[in-house]
Formats: sequence, structure tokens, C-alpha cells
Amino acid sequence: MAPTPAPDIDTYTAQFPPEVRERLESIRALIHKLAPEVTETISYGIPTFDLNGTHLVHYGGFAKHVGLYPTPTGMTEFAEELSNYKSGKGSAQFPHDKPLPMDLIERIVRFRIKEVTK
Repeated sequence: MAPTPAPDIDTYTAQFPPEVRERLESIRALIHKLAPEVTETISYGIPTFDLNGTHLVHYGGFAKHVGLYPTPTGMTEFAEELSNYKSGKGSAQFPHDKPLPMDLIERIVRFRIKEVTK
């Protein structure tokens, strides 16, 4: 399932089955908890969170996984831990058949917050 273009994160998230929506919303809530001043937008067709005018992280829902896009620096910093997941230069895929690694996602988001608030 590839999501259709959406004008905002609520509309984007509503396209998914309840179990995927729940996963997406848990990441969204975590980002807001860690950086309440983030601005939400849709960029590259997926939910994006900006801080200080810079993309902090993105995430996306897909048929078999949730993708997290913490920029290449976030991927590099956590390369060892992310090696347990399918990944690319700037993305990690967390399969729906396994719990989201919320502790890892939290550490990645905290790292990115430090990067963009230097």
C-alpha cells in the first residue's frame, strides 16, 4: 500500500489500517514529546517534522513497514543498532510484524534535536 499524496499528517495517517495508524501516531507523539516546538508538514510525500527551519526527521507508512528517515547523519550515528533492520542511506524500515523500537527511535530523535539546535 503506497499512500496517496496528503495535505497534512492527519490526512496522511487516516489512509492506513488501524494497526499502522497506531504505529505512525506513536512515533508522532514521541517526536512532539521530545521537541514540542516542531512544525509538522508533508515533505517528499511523507510526514516531516521541522525544527529551527531544518528537517528533523520524517517517517512514512507502507504495506509491510514504517520507514524512519533521520537524515544520513542519524543513520550513521546509529548504524550498528540499525543494522538489525533493512535500511538505506537515509532510512530504516521497521516491519509491522515486530514491535517498534521506540527506545531506539527516541535516541535517534534526541540526536537529531542536538544536531539542529547547535
